[in-house]
Amino acid sequence: MVLVDTHILLWIFSDSGRLTEQAKRALNENDACVSIASLWEMAIKASLKREEKRLELEETIQDIAGLCVEQGIDIIPITPDDCERIRTLPHHHEDPFDRIIMAQALVRGIPLITKDENIWKYDEVKKIW
Repeated sequence: MVLVDTHILLWIFSDSGRLTEQAKRALNENDACVSIASLWEMAIKASLKREEKRLELEETIQDIAGLCVEQGIDIIPITPDDCERIRTLPHHHEDPFDRIIMAQALVRGIPLITKDENIWKYDEVKKIW
């Protein structure tokens, strides 16, 4: 099992060609999951008024969730254990979405596929890129 970060999910669905060979291999050789926090993050960023911060989505969040189901990507909930794990994460990075996604990877003992340089500051999180 591997957890995909929000931008990775978007790249998978857009067939952007941005994934590394290692990330593609991990996705092909493992079951994948995405946090419900990623869908929440997309919804918030799509609702922003400032263009430079806004995420342009052609699909609804429901459509994206449906694509996850079609692609066999499980959507995992946020649990109290995930929330508790955030408390012990160092504060290298303050983004709440990234912090819960990292906590979910740690609680489940699975690697996170991400290009996010801020997440790479966390030695305890196993990362694939």
